[in-house]
Amino acid sequence: MSIITGYDPKTLRETIDVAAAESRLTDIGTLRSLTALNEKVSLLRLLGRIDEAWDIANEALRQARFSGDREQALAARIRRAQVQQYQGKLAAALTDLTICVEEARGHEWGALEATALHNRGKVYFDQRDYVDALADFKAAVFLWEKTGASIDQLEGSLIAIGVAEAFV
Repeated sequence: MSIITGYDPKTLRETIDVAAAESRLTDIGTLRSLTALNEKVSLLRLLGRIDEAWDIANEALRQARFSGDREQALAARIRRAQVQQYQGKLAAALTDLTICVEEARGHEWGALEATALHNRGKVYFDQRDYVDALADFKAAVFLWEKTGASIDQLEGSLIAIGVAEAFV
């Protein structure tokens, strides 16, 4: 059962199966592992429960930093920046995602760099900076292909490229 059912061509936001997302959130319940917290952030964001997503995103980031795993901390920071985007805090999200892109690039974490680029592209898109959005989406696809990502992982960026090109 897939929670994400597609992408809105005007906003590039994910369309979801609300019942499936709520069911999965219930399944996770009160689990506090980093994996559970990260999934909760995504589900709450997709369900539009942005304030809750923000609180859990900060908790997940703290837990990831405490673990000492820099890669996990970077992934948590990217998820938190996604929440900032949904909050309309585009400048803050852009700053965080740019830092994430650079850190991932510096450590040669291609998949995380692609994720940060894709999400930064979505922030540029929200700012109506379609040229920079398009550049980030294309760079994300290149990196994901280089890391052997599946077509499902590429789908969001490929759709975003088409939409951004139409606006350019």
